[in-house]
Amino acid sequence: MFWNSRASGSPRRLLIVAAAALIPVLAGCEAGNNAPTLDWHQPTPGAGTQFRDIAIRNVFVLGAPALGTLPPGASASLFFALVNTGSPDRLISVQAPGTAAAVTIAGGTIRLGTSQAVLLTGPQPKAVLTGLTRTVTSGSTITLVLSFQRAGSITMHVPVLAMMNAYGTYSPAPTPTPSVTPRKHHRAAAPSPSASGSG
Repeated sequence: MFWNSRASGSPRRLLIVAAAALIPVLAGCEAGNNAPTLDWHQPTPGAGTQFRDIAIRNVFVLGAPALGTLPPGASASLFFALVNTGSPDRLISVQAPGTAAAVTIAGGTIRLGTSQAVLLTGPQPKAVLTGLTRTVTSGSTITLVLSFQRAGSITMHVPVLAMMNAYGTYSPAPTPTPSVTPRKHHRAAAPSPSASGSG
């Protein structure tokens, strides 16, 4: 009995294709119960957008515990991630018009090299809204303006997430310290020396 070489090549090809298809499956099984795909991943409820060559991801303000509020004059932590796929750029400022007097960033500005990601995602805040000008309620949204040196400015509406559940371990913004004006102490005037008469 003779085998046709063309007919015998077909099962061999099918076997190679099947083996190639099984490689990823076997690689995934090798991780067993510790495979990263089996871990629960927190969804990202923060705001995000693509602005020119910069992806702005998972932007949110950390609010008070539960459904509480942050009072005027307080501070709030700001978290976000930036991914630059274009020319080098720099985040030069963040503003929260109508919500905070200023937004401070550790280091002042953020340099974004080409194909670079910068994660200000916590749990310690590297950006803080200071001097809240109004009450900020968890579950609400605020307006942020991010200004880049090359790309320009973009306005975003970002959520205020309650400091609970997945965000319960995130650090609130440092409490602003009131400026203390040193009090001047007035010394009592020393009595003038009395002239003693000699007799």
